[in-house]
Amino acid sequence: MTTTRATTRVLTGITTTGTPHLGNYVGAIRPTVQASRQAGTESFLFLANYHALIKCDDPARVQRSTLEIAACWLAAGLDPQQVTFYRQSDIPEIPELCWLLTCVTGKGLLNRAHAYKAAQDKNAAAGREADDGVTAGLFMYPVLMGADILMFGAHRVPVGRDQVQHIEMARDMAASFNHLYGGGRELFTLPEAQVDEHVALLPGLDGRKMSKSYDNTIPLFAPREQLRKLIMGIVTDSRAPGEPKETEGSALFAIYRAFATPEESAAFAQDFAQGIAWGEAKQRLFERIDAEIAPMRERYQHLMTHPGEVEAILQAGAAKARAAATPFMHTLRRAVGLASLDGAAAAATRAAAAAPGEALPQFKQYREPDGQFYFKLTSGARVLLQSRGFASPRDAGQAVKRLQTEGAAALPALQDVLEPPADAQALAQALARLAAASD
Repeated sequence: MTTTRATTRVLTGITTTGTPHLGNYVGAIRPTVQASRQAGTESFLFLANYHALIKCDDPARVQRSTLEIAACWLAAGLDPQQVTFYRQSDIPEIPELCWLLTCVTGKGLLNRAHAYKAAQDKNAAAGREADDGVTAGLFMYPVLMGADILMFGAHRVPVGRDQVQHIEMARDMAASFNHLYGGGRELFTLPEAQVDEHVALLPGLDGRKMSKSYDNTIPLFAPREQLRKLIMGIVTDSRAPGEPKETEGSALFAIYRAFATPEESAAFAQDFAQGIAWGEAKQRLFERIDAEIAPMRERYQHLMTHPGEVEAILQAGAAKARAAATPFMHTLRRAVGLASLDGAAAAATRAAAAAPGEALPQFKQYREPDGQFYFKLTSGARVLLQSRGFASPRDAGQAVKRLQTEGAAALPALQDVLEPPADAQALAQALARLAAASD
């Protein structure tokens, strides 16, 4: 049966080592929030605080950054009801999967990782031993990133071009694991890198790329007067008022264009050609940025002073994420030979999976007047899962069989033929009960 994928699962993470700046907002936060609202997209967004430990050994900074980044995403319009928004360290299945992937990943593959090679090159240039200062965490970074991606069956991972290698490595890990342990099944979805060549890369205060490394950033939610002061400090040339000014290579114009409409940018370019004074141009830039950021700033400040609200949102997101991760790890453990050996334990699992007196959810298969074959998963009168049409009853039956035996781990592979569930957590729990009962 030929189908088109109805839902695309997109995964994005941000490392918790700093305060988000305008470059992060334009290049990652704003487009990701916009994409999360598109029909047919299922978004997973996470705070990569395990990754932060590779780069930062200041616990207070990691903790503060976690709050700041979460508050930024939420203030920028991320709806935690529409996405799965979680903190990496709240999902214990991720480091467990990292170890499983470690056992199928060749050291030679990791030797070629850009970050590791860059560290070795830096040591060579300084006359030091090749691995001086290189931690196992840095070396294993691609495997942890692979676990982040493969745990949730991501189809697309938005990355910069320098990160494409990590997606390719995740595909290699997935293919190796599927070959060794899949038994003909594709346990892992092979992800694809999504590189948007049109994403704006903002210049910083000194004209170089806006980056914490250059100390040239403009914090996303800086107080209004601080924002104005920083913008007034953007480096420009010495051309006087009345002299035509170039937009090409102008940091000030590039930042304005990232926030303005095409019409506004064209008008600003005309003002450059007519010799606008730098002070007036900077004031215009400040007003344009503040018009977009100011409505979010109040929400951000509220969240920063009420961290308990942010924590509650992250815990709810972790529960949603684990509803998929826990049964998937159950499948992976069985695949590699880590399942329980004794029947008593299996019986206890089945007993725990079903509440006393509560019947197991049921799959119902049927044919509609359109000639297509369908199935649904029901719990009492409630429909937890509805399929799309199948050309043959055999295809529908095979899909049901996978869901019965693999539980929620089968969902990513079958999402082309399933309607998006109304309650993903209830569905995952129901499938976990069925999978446990089938053991």
